[in-house]
Amino acid sequence: MVKEIKANGRLKLTQLGGYAWNTVEGEGCTVFTQSGKTVRGSLLLTKASAHVYSKQVNELSRETDNMEVRLDARTTNAEQTRALGIQVGDFVAFDPRLETNEGFVRSRYLDDKAGVACVLAAIKALHDQGLRPRQTTTFLISNYEEVGHGAASGFPPDLAELLVVDMAAVGEGQTSDEFHVSLCVKDSGGPYHHEFSQKLRSIADQAAIAYKVDTYPYYGSDGEAYWRAGGDVAVALIGPGVDASHNYERTHLEALLATTQWIVAYLLSE
Repeated sequence: MVKEIKANGRLKLTQLGGYAWNTVEGEGCTVFTQSGKTVRGSLLLTKASAHVYSKQVNELSRETDNMEVRLDARTTNAEQTRALGIQVGDFVAFDPRLETNEGFVRSRYLDDKAGVACVLAAIKALHDQGLRPRQTTTFLISNYEEVGHGAASGFPPDLAELLVVDMAAVGEGQTSDEFHVSLCVKDSGGPYHHEFSQKLRSIADQAAIAYKVDTYPYYGSDGEAYWRAGGDVAVALIGPGVDASHNYERTHLEALLATTQWIVAYLLSE
């Protein structure tokens, strides 16, 4: 989001979500103005040229004050930039750069576009087969999970279980990988509901769905937002393995398919 229109006409941003600046350095982006006009640009270090700034290109820390959006427009001062319709508070989106190859899906924002895709695929699969969930089911897709309050509200009063579909973090020390769906049993907010997690494992075993079980020390989900808002039902969490989370992410169709199958099996369970 635009935080400041700088004297040189470039933009300083304030972060939405938990990415690090170095993961989006050099990325193309789009500014969405209040009028509906869009302006293209790219996120750069304030001292980006090696031929001008020499070692400072490597030594300058990647933090808010040292990053700026260079607009693809003839603007060299704040007044010219404002004349484009750009204001403080305008949203700025980095290019997802979606690419598929050999079953891999590479893109920004797989956390949590991948989870949404699996939920929608599960709904379509049931519809195509003329099937319905065995229990009354509510689907909630939140725009605010990455800022901490996504599932704080919006559920019916008779909610009994909350199955969160998010991504599984892949990296050193984790059991999750890009080819499996994972069950998260604990993250930075503590453990998820043990009985519900065991129920999901039983459902996956009966459906012959291969899965991993994992814990994530620097991770939070919509389920925690629901609990912190006073929700009092069992919460469990599954999702496809995603490599390089909050960076240029990657997963595999096998993980997406397994996640979708697990959602379907859960919806058809007693």
